[in-house]
Amino acid sequence: ELSENDLNKAFVRFKEVADKKKEISDWDLEAIVNDEIQQAPDLFKVELVQVSCGSNAQPTATVTLRTPDGEELTDAAIGTGPVDAVYKAINRVVNVPNELIEFSVQSVTGGIDALGEVTIRLRHESRVFSGHAANTDIIVASAQAYVNALNRLVSALQQEVKEEVTA
Repeated sequence: ELSENDLNKAFVRFKEVADKKKEISDWDLEAIVNDEIQQAPDLFKVELVQVSCGSNAQPTATVTLRTPDGEELTDAAIGTGPVDAVYKAINRVVNVPNELIEFSVQSVTGGIDALGEVTIRLRHESRVFSGHAANTDIIVASAQAYVNALNRLVSALQQEVKEEVTA
């Protein structure tokens, strides 16, 4: 069951998707709600994702993340593709070692304006963290899913530090 806050977030996402797609299917709605339910603590939030790529161009990405205290951190990176460039830029901002071990994109509905659901898993030392996001732009969904997983990772590391301090 959704809390009032999660319901409000889902409604805002619904309006954003409706503005882009004009028609919302039951599957779109389900993906939006699932996306809100599966969110990690908001340590970092994706504010900007900008990519440049092409057949004869080196994929580059600029990413801006907002921290819990409102600070905006921006970095850029070059990658083997647009998602790789985005992930490298995010890693430069968050600065927590990790290894991407799974990356999956699925279309929620048909059509060119379909929502894309991205699920990722990353490893830090022996632990695995997952992230999930849905967006009509799969590059943005990829960034949101990655940050979702990194938020889980950073939250776990912060919890470990708290436990060590109180022990």
